Amino acid sequence: MTRYLHTMYRITDPERSRAFYEALGFEFRRDLDIVRNGELEATNYFFGVPGQDEELELTYNHDGRTYELGTGYGHIAIAVDDLDATLARLAQRGIGPDREPYRVREGGPRLTFVADPDGYRVELIERSGGSG
Repeated sequence: MTRYLHTMYRITDPERSRAFYEALGFEFRRDLDIVRNGELEATNYFFGVPGQDEELELTYNHDGRTYELGTGYGHIAIAVDDLDATLARLAQRGIGPDREPYRVREGGPRLTFVADPDGYRVELIERSGGSG
């Protein structure tokens, strides 16, 4: 049997990343230090949506290196009940959308994107109909 477990990407500031993902409604679940040859190489931080098993793994490498997003990464997507309320809550934490919410097709759900502290895009898709 196959089961989806997690998605991983690298981060440069664990505290800022944690604040961002918690603002989106993720819960911090655990961290795991990676030690090689007696040295702390990296720390993995695991987050999930309450009530769901799948996780987002954020990896911080302690050697200070930086990363480019490249052209292959697109985004992760999360469903929200009320997009306007979500954006208002995020705005209180200094997180704004790339552009105003929109619909990809007539009658489709409203959506927008926000970027995490490292520039990874997160799509917010309204599931309840909300306003607008």
